[in-house]
Amino acid sequence: MATIKDIAGQAGVSIATVSRVLNYDPTLSVSDETRKRILEIAQQLNYRTPRERNGSGAAHGVPKETRRIGLMNWYTDQEEMLDPYYLAIRLGIERECFKHQFELMKMYKHSTGEGIDWNGEAPDGIIAVGRFEQKDIDCFPANLDAVVFVDSSPDEEHFDSVVFDMRHAVRGALDYLSNLGHSRIGYIGGHNESYARTTRDERELAFGEWLQEHNLHDSAFVYMGTNWYPEDGYQLMKSALESQLCPTAFLVQNDSMAVGALRALHEAGVKVPEEMSIIGFNDIAMSAFMQPPLTTVKVHMEYIGETAVELIAERLLSKRDIAKKVVLPTKLIIRGSCAELKTP
Repeated sequence: MATIKDIAGQAGVSIATVSRVLNYDPTLSVSDETRKRILEIAQQLNYRTPRERNGSGAAHGVPKETRRIGLMNWYTDQEEMLDPYYLAIRLGIERECFKHQFELMKMYKHSTGEGIDWNGEAPDGIIAVGRFEQKDIDCFPANLDAVVFVDSSPDEEHFDSVVFDMRHAVRGALDYLSNLGHSRIGYIGGHNESYARTTRDERELAFGEWLQEHNLHDSAFVYMGTNWYPEDGYQLMKSALESQLCPTAFLVQNDSMAVGALRALHEAGVKVPEEMSIIGFNDIAMSAFMQPPLTTVKVHMEYIGETAVELIAERLLSKRDIAKKVVLPTKLIIRGSCAELKTP
């Protein structure tokens, strides 16, 4: 039977660190990579807490049935590490599955997008994280109702989903920039091209709608790449600065891209926020420590994962057959990267 000492030995950390990670101690200061390694090793070794080994949750000595939950990520491990958004969601899912004593198994879409690797046996339920579409649902078992989509809602009549109100968030951020006097507002984002399909982000669509409503839309102010990482934000901002008429403010699709955009502005000698205002998305941990601190839309990333597990637990344990769509709120966090536009 696996022990905390076994996990610590494989992870190369102390027994105390493993114990605090497995108990989700919020005061523990440890990197996301280390936390991920510990949780994955515990899962591989089939580690059970002392309470689980002593039969907690079992009735009259009969072991509690273990539910197997498949975690299907749209993105690769490498992409997850480059963008903390999906890493935070997965950690929330893992923590809540641990509390419910669900066995969590990773599942993968084939690179062609034509099928799913079930690892030999279909799970009791699936949490699908990412930009899934109707064609993906066709690959799921026909009799599997316990499916929760995170960050997309391809069939809300039949399956649960957890999403954020991105349109409301974008409109709030743009209203804020408009109230600061900005009318030349640009957008930096990416079209993720996975499994031979291009995914458009709801933030980009909401950005275009708001600007058209306010008669401010200019396609020349929209800079799109093929991904959503710091290097993409860096290159796109460099392109924007080379244009003859550059926006005075930018809404950036996520904080990771904003990191790259801020670097490009610093290298070009453009002062933020005096000469350029920037708003990001997600409120990742480093946002408050950038120079200047990044104004951003806070997205409760770990809570979205917890909510997904709660929904799938309802499906499995109470046999609920009515689909739910949970829309979580966002909040604009005002820091130092935006300022009132100074007119000459």
